[in-house]
Amino acid sequence: MREPGSPLRVIAVDPGLTRCGLAVVDIAQNRSATLVDVKVVGSANTEAIGNRLAVIDQAVESMLDQYAPHHMAVERMFAQNNTPTVIGTAQASGVVIAAAARRSVPVALHTPSEVKAAVTGNGNADKNQITSMVTRILRLAEPPRPADAADAIALAVAHAWRGGLYGRGLDTGKLTSRRTSSKFPTANKTGSLTPAQQAWLAAEKRGSR
Repeated sequence: MREPGSPLRVIAVDPGLTRCGLAVVDIAQNRSATLVDVKVVGSANTEAIGNRLAVIDQAVESMLDQYAPHHMAVERMFAQNNTPTVIGTAQASGVVIAAAARRSVPVALHTPSEVKAAVTGNGNADKNQITSMVTRILRLAEPPRPADAADAIALAVAHAWRGGLYGRGLDTGKLTSRRTSSKFPTANKTGSLTPAQQAWLAAEKRGSR
């Protein structure tokens, strides 16, 4: 159970069979973020699918038990032409979501563009921009490598900033609905938001028109 006033601990997963990014981040109520752990796991595409999923399952199970996060954030799969990649991503996502469900850890899904907008203020930011912002936000001595690690960290921060601390942030259908109001209770006081959050608020307003 999370005690009032304590940081929100989020485990975030950038799913994939070859490279699966896993990050645990603590986010305080003042929106400051602290990296707890980050790793990238995976296996070669020559391995049997069961073995490949077992690698991810064991890694996420270990991190869930070790760090006891309050929420899990998973990158939402999006359509692309590479069908085998889509299938592999879906399989990896299912493994980590099931692991969270067994521990009653709430799970949220966020698209890459949502994460980019929340962290950088630009829904089309490239990987270098994401890595740079993650390094600054978490006050890291050096950028996290590889890119999958930075993506997982960004996902954790985006979840907390979008909903974990400022609204439910778990019903992703409503999060993206044009009929709902902003998930920031300070929406009428934009001066209290970070530039990235202000950019997200502006995007919400455009989407409601």
